[in-house]
Amino acid sequence: MCDDVASTFQNSNNNHAANDIFNATGHPRGTMVWWRIIAGSFKARDHSSLALAGAVLVVLVSLLFTIRMGMGRLSGQAKTTYHHSPRTISLQRREGGRTVSLLDLCKSITPPCRLNPFLFNGHLQTVWTVVKNDTVPIYYKRHIFQQQDPTYAGIFTVDFAVQPYEGSDPALPPRTTYFTSSEFSSIGSQDSKPMLVGLHGLSGGSYELYLRHALAPLLIPDQNGTVSWEACVINSRGCAMSKITSSVLYNARATWDMRQTVRWLRTTFPNRPLFAIGFSLGANILTNYLGEEGAGCELKAAMVLSNPWNLDVSSVLLQSTFLGLHVYSRTMGTNMKKLFETHVDQISKNPRIDVEKIRRLKYLHEFDRHVQGPTWGYPTEGAYYRDASSSDSLLAIRIPFFALHARDDPIAADEALPRSEMEQNPYAVLCTTSLGGHLSWFELGGGRWFARVTEAFFNKMAFEIDVSEQLEVDGVLDSLKNTGDPGRPRFEPVRRKLHVAVDA
Repeated sequence: MCDDVASTFQNSNNNHAANDIFNATGHPRGTMVWWRIIAGSFKARDHSSLALAGAVLVVLVSLLFTIRMGMGRLSGQAKTTYHHSPRTISLQRREGGRTVSLLDLCKSITPPCRLNPFLFNGHLQTVWTVVKNDTVPIYYKRHIFQQQDPTYAGIFTVDFAVQPYEGSDPALPPRTTYFTSSEFSSIGSQDSKPMLVGLHGLSGGSYELYLRHALAPLLIPDQNGTVSWEACVINSRGCAMSKITSSVLYNARATWDMRQTVRWLRTTFPNRPLFAIGFSLGANILTNYLGEEGAGCELKAAMVLSNPWNLDVSSVLLQSTFLGLHVYSRTMGTNMKKLFETHVDQISKNPRIDVEKIRRLKYLHEFDRHVQGPTWGYPTEGAYYRDASSSDSLLAIRIPFFALHARDDPIAADEALPRSEMEQNPYAVLCTTSLGGHLSWFELGGGRWFARVTEAFFNKMAFEIDVSEQLEVDGVLDSLKNTGDPGRPRFEPVRRKLHVAVDA
């Protein structure tokens, strides 16, 4: 993303980008002079110079805003708002025999949202994920699984969090190596430690910093050297330096690998309560999976962060601003093109794929139009977005479900949030913050606010709530209930419009 952002801003005619940032904060357009000076001063294409350019820009804009608005306005305090049904499910505490509503539990574990006051809007919070280069060392061992469902044939990889080790594999991301055959053959366990399954964002992987921020607090050994949690991350097809063996990558509703992984975990670790967390596109996939599984879901609770929810709405709004189209959409489109090129020999076996046309694309929606559409049979990217969106799937979720979203997220638009659907499902709670950006929520000390929420939620659910006992309520929408009355209208929230042909 650094390269694309820098090349966009280095063009002195691209003043709209700066205006988007300054207009979001009420900053005078006269500061465009400073933007041009900085953008023109860093011509190097190496990541360290680009990171420095971004850092200088953030500091300058922050100082100018501070001078104009005064320090009193820069508290970094974000407003939190909860969206939920009138009566959320009751959860049984392990001790005392008391119950607590899902809403009260979510409120109790969510700390005040005080973010870095110098990253005072969604753009700066989001860009800081690029220029901030810190290390949260999570070590992984990788295993390659063969997908058993012929609908989505091929291989996929799962990275399991392990204790630090020596050695590396240049063919894999940092701190990641393959299990040896003997290591993997003995991986099964009868222990009852909770286990978290992670799903990353678009074109990412287990190495993503936001994901490691969420895992790290759960994987820290206590004073006796004991780690209370286990964790793994499912890499989307072709991501995180993994190979593909079919002519397809993945899409926003590709839940098959998640489903097989959960079933394998349930068999391999029969006593472990399973939980899941999804980020951005991974949040959309996870929400769809939870809806498809419904009351039969093997997971005990789940969280999603920065879910785009209604992909069609998010895409339209992303294209409606200069930064949205020429920075965010272009960056994501470039990343997907790089992923495409990595696997072009396999993907080009699909006769419906025009390789040269794809190489000329710029934006994410163009990639979805010319790759996802032909690959999966969607006539337009809009048809794909509407079928893969997770806002309807939310209605079918039947496990405790907590969603976090920043209203100033420049990628997953606030207008796409399923507030009404949240109000119809007693198993779900949505917490929105007025600040935070996309997968960001950076605090002044460099920490990530969302990591404190995820740690508290999963620890509460795993160690204080009896996850085997979930009390149902009468708040489920009538049109979702199967009453057995054939004449009664019934809504199917997870009905797929796409039907993938499977060779016999």
